[in-house]
Amino acid sequence: MTVQSQRARLLHSLHVRGDPLILFNIWDAGSARALQDIGAKAIATGSWSVAAAHGYEDGEKLPIDAVLANASRITASVDLPVTIDLEGGYGPDPKQVQASVTKVIQAGAVGINFEDQIVGGEGLHSIENQCERIKSVRATAQQASVPIFINARTDIFLKSDPAHHDASHLEEAIRRSAAYADSGASGFFAPGLRNAQAIKRLCEASAIPVNIMVLPEAPSHRELADLGVARISYGPLPYRQMIVALKEAGRKALALS
Repeated sequence: MTVQSQRARLLHSLHVRGDPLILFNIWDAGSARALQDIGAKAIATGSWSVAAAHGYEDGEKLPIDAVLANASRITASVDLPVTIDLEGGYGPDPKQVQASVTKVIQAGAVGINFEDQIVGGEGLHSIENQCERIKSVRATAQQASVPIFINARTDIFLKSDPAHHDASHLEEAIRRSAAYADSGASGFFAPGLRNAQAIKRLCEASAIPVNIMVLPEAPSHRELADLGVARISYGPLPYRQMIVALKEAGRKALALS
């Protein structure tokens, strides 16, 4: 078994309901190494942060070659499993997704975030279309003999006002979770979901580990663990916190000049 396959299996094992993996998302090799130094169990990029660090907007505006080069530097800098936010796979067609995932695996990553919103368009891919795309990712991983962790993200909750989240949104998420699991997804990511009872219901219904993102008004880590969450991520928050600190330090330095 290769080191990459071992790290992929380790990443899978770290997803435990009630004892969630905490991912404080990074954006480059330096931030990855900093997280390893303080005891992180795995490394995860956030697409928003990676794009911003390169001077681009999110939404696959950062060229895929830059994403891959960054991923290669990150995986070479740490001894931990690395999962890459691949957004929508850089192409709507399963063959385009396969090409992207092949290169991500070649870059040394052992997991991806893979979302169901139509990047650059409106709404979400249909369940059927997204399942075909997930199947293409799993087939690519099997061909490479690296059992990557496919964190299948749904944008149901980010696409709607939290004040208007209702039972229909939750039921749609549950349907997508089941379909994505059947298609080869390893986990189900529902960023934007903040209601504790809805999170609990999703965790109970999902056949695969559930990932929730830290947002204002979301439950605490302990509460999320008690609700059955297996993965907690921070998205763009760490990068934004770093930029605030950088600007504040810069203002103080410039004031002395």
